[in-house]
Amino acid sequence: MQTVLPRWRGFNLLEMFTVKSDGEFHEDDFRWMRDWGFDFARIPACYTLWIEDDDPYKLHEPMLEKVDRVVRLGQQYGIHISLNFHRAPGYSVNRERDEPFNLWKDRDALDAFCFHWQTFAKRYRSITSADLSFDLVNEPPNPEEGRPPHYPMTRADHERVVRAAVAAIREVDPDRLIIADGMGYGRIPAPELADTGIAQSCRAYEPMGVSHYKASWVNGMGWPVPQWPGAWHYGETWGRAELEQAYQPWIELAAQGIGVHCGEAGAFSYTPHAVVLAWFRDVLDILTAHNIGYALWNFRGAFGIVDSRRADVAYEDWHGHKLDRAFLELLQEF
Repeated sequence: MQTVLPRWRGFNLLEMFTVKSDGEFHEDDFRWMRDWGFDFARIPACYTLWIEDDDPYKLHEPMLEKVDRVVRLGQQYGIHISLNFHRAPGYSVNRERDEPFNLWKDRDALDAFCFHWQTFAKRYRSITSADLSFDLVNEPPNPEEGRPPHYPMTRADHERVVRAAVAAIREVDPDRLIIADGMGYGRIPAPELADTGIAQSCRAYEPMGVSHYKASWVNGMGWPVPQWPGAWHYGETWGRAELEQAYQPWIELAAQGIGVHCGEAGAFSYTPHAVVLAWFRDVLDILTAHNIGYALWNFRGAFGIVDSRRADVAYEDWHGHKLDRAFLELLQEF
C-alpha cells in the first residue's frame, strides 16, 4: 500500500509542453477540476521557454512569471502543482528539437539541469510541498547502453543524474517533495534511489494497443482495433491479469515506503470509447487498491475529458466546450 503521497487525482496541463507553447494557463481548468473533485495538476514544461538566445543560463523572466501564475492558481483552487521538465537540458522524448548536449552523458547538460532546478527551488522555497512538487524529467529512456536513436543511458547514468538534481534542489530547499519518473518511459522503477527519500512516477499507457491506437508518434496506425480485455501489446494479448503484473514492480516499490504516483494516463481519441472506459476502470481499480493516484495526460484534448474530439461520444455542452461526462463520472467513482 502506498502511504507516502496523497492519492492525488488529476490531469496534465499542456500550456508549457512544447518549444512553441505560450504558457497561458486557463483559470477555468482549475475551477472545474476543483468543482469535480480533483486535486492535482502536472505541468510538463519545456526549459527553452524560459531561456533566451538558446543559452541555458540566460533566463527569460516573463515566462518564469507564467510558471509563478500556475503555482498561484494551484494554491487558489486547492490543486497540487507538480512541475515537470518534459524537455530538460539534454533530453526529451519529444523530438521537435535536437538538444546540443546529452543529459545522461555530458557534464554541461547535467550542470544546466541542476541550475534550472535550483532556480525553481530558490524561487518557490516559501511554498510548501503540500502545494508544489518537482518532477525531475519526463520519461527517461530504457536503461540500455547505446539504445537508438538518441540519448543512450545506463541505469548508473540515470541514478547519477537524479542524485545530482536532488542534491542541487535540497541545497536551497531541503524539504521540497521531489518525484522521479520511471525509466523505460515511465515503466521501470528505480529502487536504488530509495535512500534519497524521493517519490517515483509510473504510467498508465499499457497495453499500448489500447492507449496509443492510431498514434502517429509511436507508429500505431497499423495496429488492430482495440478491445478490452484481449488487447494487443506488441504481439501479446493483454487483459486484467497482465495489467496487474505490469504494476507489480510499482506496488513492491510502494511496499518499501516509497511514494508512488501515476503521472500520465489515458488513451488516444481513436480508441473506441467503450474500450477506454472498460480498460481504465481496471486501471483505476488496480491503482486505487494500492492508494496510487493518477493524472490523465491531458485535461483538454485527445486523452482528456474536455474537447477530446472522439467520434463515438455523446458530448455534453460545457461553457462552450465538449465534456465527456461518462469519462468524468468514471474518474469520480475512484
